Amino acid sequence: MSENEPVQMIEGRYRIVRNIAEGGMATVYEAVDERLGRTVAIKVMHMQLAKGPHRDQFVERFRREANSAAAIANPHVVQVYDTGEYNGLDFLVMEYVHGVNLRHEMNTQGTFSVRETLRVVAETLDGLAAAHRIGVVHRDIKPENILLNDRGHVQITDFGLAKAASQATLSSTGMLLGTAAYLAPEMIEKNQATAQGDLYSVGIMAWEMLAGKVPFDSDNPVTLVFKHVHEDVPSIATMCPGIDPAVAAFISHLTARAVDARPSDGMAAAEELRRMAAQLPLEAWQYRLHAEPADGNHTDPTAPALVGTVAEPAVPGTRPSAAGSGVTSAGASATSATPTTAMPVDAGSGTATVPMSSPDVPQPAIPAPPAPPVARTTAIDPSMTQAMPQPGGETQVLSPIDDQFTQAIAMLDDVQDTDGAAQHTDGTTPARKPWWKRPPFIVTIVVLVVLSLIGSTAGWWWFAGPGSYWSVPQAEDVTCAADESQCSLTGADWSTYESTLKALGIPYETKKQYSDDVAEGKIIATSVNGSDAFVNSRISKRQNQKLTVTISRGVRMATIPTDITDANSDNGKSPLTALKKAGFTNIKHDSSKDEYSLDKPEGTLLTISPDPGTTTKHNAEVTVTLSKGPMPVSMPDIVGKTKDEMQAAFDELKLTANITEQYDDKVAAGDVISASQEAGAQLKWGDSVDVVISKGPETTVLPNVVGMKYDAAAAQLEKLGFTVKKSAPLGDITHEVRVQSPKAGETVRIRDENGTPTVITLTVV
Repeated sequence: MSENEPVQMIEGRYRIVRNIAEGGMATVYEAVDERLGRTVAIKVMHMQLAKGPHRDQFVERFRREANSAAAIANPHVVQVYDTGEYNGLDFLVMEYVHGVNLRHEMNTQGTFSVRETLRVVAETLDGLAAAHRIGVVHRDIKPENILLNDRGHVQITDFGLAKAASQATLSSTGMLLGTAAYLAPEMIEKNQATAQGDLYSVGIMAWEMLAGKVPFDSDNPVTLVFKHVHEDVPSIATMCPGIDPAVAAFISHLTARAVDARPSDGMAAAEELRRMAAQLPLEAWQYRLHAEPADGNHTDPTAPALVGTVAEPAVPGTRPSAAGSGVTSAGASATSATPTTAMPVDAGSGTATVPMSSPDVPQPAIPAPPAPPVARTTAIDPSMTQAMPQPGGETQVLSPIDDQFTQAIAMLDDVQDTDGAAQHTDGTTPARKPWWKRPPFIVTIVVLVVLSLIGSTAGWWWFAGPGSYWSVPQAEDVTCAADESQCSLTGADWSTYESTLKALGIPYETKKQYSDDVAEGKIIATSVNGSDAFVNSRISKRQNQKLTVTISRGVRMATIPTDITDANSDNGKSPLTALKKAGFTNIKHDSSKDEYSLDKPEGTLLTISPDPGTTTKHNAEVTVTLSKGPMPVSMPDIVGKTKDEMQAAFDELKLTANITEQYDDKVAAGDVISASQEAGAQLKWGDSVDVVISKGPETTVLPNVVGMKYDAAAAQLEKLGFTVKKSAPLGDITHEVRVQSPKAGETVRIRDENGTPTVITLTVV
């Protein structure tokens, strides 16, 4: 727009700077919001759509989709500020993004590392998740619609317009040719808009970033869409050998041909990506297929992706120098030595990435109504004025300068210039006045007084008055009551308010903190020099003060440790401490519901809800049940009980018996002789008790000692534990045993119940 052309305005607020792109549904202009002093992008619906036979359909969908896009509050979505109608044409006021689109980076880089690819995918999914939550489906995700701002972060554009454009035929909008490589099968075959369709497009885009080409490629769009409908997208591993299988599996999940085989929406896909990324080894992040850039430039294969110098934004109202290049709305690409500033167009024919300045860009042709005259006002500090009586009883308000200057002039009126040849009526010359009463001296004094007053007042204005401070401006989305002395900025949208601060040149600094009450991206509090600041609070210029703005990061999220149920881990040993350390503030633990456990030590976790690994709001309720450890029990009386009775008692009390057996002359075989713990002793589940079980009296089979010499026979029997008694009724002549009692072969107890050895009688002759 030349300087001789009149400044064109929309609604008396938006001053058109230049035409930056043409699309299938709208023309996009760069404009300046005169009210806030910020650069915006304005999309104006084409005249042929507004006057066509389907005007009502297009206008209704344009407005409805504009409202849907405006409802998406996410840093990765181009924001919608305003909408309206101008000369019968609907328009949309959107955020002006300084940067390049992803297609530009693809043409420059060729391929991307897994790290850069997943970062772009993650931020894209985050933006789509915000849209899917409110029921908005993009339908035209492709590199041309993924803008990378001057910080390298993703901002998705053209929300809603693709859906509106679908009311026309594919051929009339040109949408098929521009987006066929990224369309989901169900959109092609059934014209069905789904959140999973957006994920399919994201998967194809990620496939292209890693491989340097799309999985299906054809000069014929009909052939291309046929492949999407009837063929499965090949695994990225076929083009990128050595890529981590988890990355390949994630992209395959996004690009599954069946709708139900993909994640349910952007939130589910983002969560899946988060879980997958947490397990990736370092070498997997660094993987990159070194392919040549699409535009033929030979770049350093080790150079990081998504890095470039973004052209400085044009100053509103001026014509930038001609430089740069971009992707036109028809899909043709060009190259340039510098990146460009990406501006959104409608999805009817894709997104146009245009240079910040171009001599060939058509100028806006929107007729603008004459701007209303602007009334200029000057604010006067009440402390600088005083009332001065006027004729008729009126009062004139004068500043100290006006008042004192008037008094100085009055002094001059009382002085007569005797050097002016004034004479008395009698012709005599009056006596010459002293030098201090002469006009030149008095004029000099008056001038010095006035200059001094002006200087002192200017100094006051600059160092102590309005010139020494900024006033905290009111936010557009905050309403201050007339009688409200301290109007807070809490809840104001920070991105909008930041533009106001920049426009007014007010220095500021930001802090971010979590908030349970203030939504993400909104202002929590403002302060100056440590004190709370409100609307119209002062920020001193002379003391280099700044407005400190605390911005909400939303509700803080926390993740339940995955090893919290492992009693051997640090988190498992102290689960309540682990949950507090993780950031949870609403932990519900009812000690009366804790239970005894045989295998869980006291204080460890028995149950938890939600499950370990769940990420949720820090103040979400987390319910836990802890172990009380093994249950205390009393040692049962088992002495004299049978082995089976003892075991049943131990099983009931969850005690362990360490059983040994021994002979006992008094206790029957199978009965308990003794235990290492006395009956009634305090034990707990799992304790071990030594138990001795009786084998009964010790017996042996009596050996045959008949025919043996008495001494040898007695020695053998005594060795077995018997007591031997000699019987010699006919005398002991031969010392030979003739009879033994009990007889040989009988089973004989070695001792009786009192422990006395059994007597074996040997008869000798």
